[in-house]
Amino acid sequence: MDVNAAVAAAAAIAGLLTGVIAVLTFRWSEREQARPTRSSMRPDVNAVLPPGVDTVLSVLRSSAVVLDESDSVVKASSAAYALGLVRGGKLAVEPMLHMARDTRRDGEIRQVELDLPRRGTGRGEALAVSARVAPLGSRLVLLLVEDLTEARRIEAVRRDFVANVSHELKTPTGALSLLSEAVMDASDDPEAVTRFAGRMQIEATRLTNLVQELIDLSRVQNDDPLEDAEPVRVDELVAEAMDRSRHAVSTKNITMAAGGTDGLYVWGNRGQLAAALGNLVENAVNYSPARTRVGIAGRRISAPGGDLVEIAVTDQGIGISEKDRERIFERFYRVDPARSRATGGTGLGLAIVKHVAASHGGEVTVWSSEGQGSTFTLRLPEAAASRDRSPVAAPDDDVDESADDAVGPYETTDR
Repeated sequence: MDVNAAVAAAAAIAGLLTGVIAVLTFRWSEREQARPTRSSMRPDVNAVLPPGVDTVLSVLRSSAVVLDESDSVVKASSAAYALGLVRGGKLAVEPMLHMARDTRRDGEIRQVELDLPRRGTGRGEALAVSARVAPLGSRLVLLLVEDLTEARRIEAVRRDFVANVSHELKTPTGALSLLSEAVMDASDDPEAVTRFAGRMQIEATRLTNLVQELIDLSRVQNDDPLEDAEPVRVDELVAEAMDRSRHAVSTKNITMAAGGTDGLYVWGNRGQLAAALGNLVENAVNYSPARTRVGIAGRRISAPGGDLVEIAVTDQGIGISEKDRERIFERFYRVDPARSRATGGTGLGLAIVKHVAASHGGEVTVWSSEGQGSTFTLRLPEAAASRDRSPVAAPDDDVDESADDAVGPYETTDR
């Protein structure tokens, strides 16, 4: 009996201890569940934002930032971070922060255009933005920011273009008006009439060239040259460009030399490519003194994305200063306005070359030294068909294709 009583007492004590441990464990579990964790302290964006707002903000083109009543960022798009609007969980642009606070106070929608410093450039360039603030529910504020930098740049280019066109058109039209009056007043003087009529012809030709180059520039900017693309033989482009300047070459007694690699083909619009190379050759002739030499040479060069065809046009003219080289491809920019008036230049030829090269996936570069001449190099993707074709002699019998003529002018591109 004593043994049985001892066993029963031990079992009772063990059961009591088990119950106490179970109660303590349950209480400890409840306490741990109630204790705030790092993850539970993080705001739940989907729970804070009204339903559907998060989805809408993710598809907007504008940079979006949502602020709560303490001006903390609840939601921000990647574009907002890229523009530098949000830093360290706060809105970093003070004017926008003031707008958000005013909107939170009175519920009014506000909009403003600002110029912000561009991050990471160090050149002081301004970032033009349009900011719009609106209330989002009872506690949140939505900020939408649109980047206007490119739109402003295009608008500035358009204004400059219109101003330049107006000026360029006024010059020959005004001259024609004055010359026509002079002809009427000198109707009894045959020599004066002949002289004034000759001047009228020159101004009319200048006006015609300007209108034609404006049409060409508009066409290369708006058309896709690869829609009607075809393999174009470089030898034929060179021959056509030389023929275009044949009269000026003969008048100034300039020697034309063409050479380089035969049988090259580029892929693109034949008309645009011929106009671009023709402009380069025409410029070389117009800006070269009498009894000098202009060379044209083409070759194939290797590039990471595929082989390129490089066409270099070299002259022995007046050269281009370093400050002018940075702007010569701008529309209506002239290195020497007085010489341009004498040669009938409009300042659009190199702009057309630049657009044609870019639209064909290539580029145009310039090397020049004052008093030594210039070399303009047009680089274009090679047409794959050129490797399967056998070289054919250039169709123009008047083109000099000697090795010395080909190499001499072309080497200046490496200076």
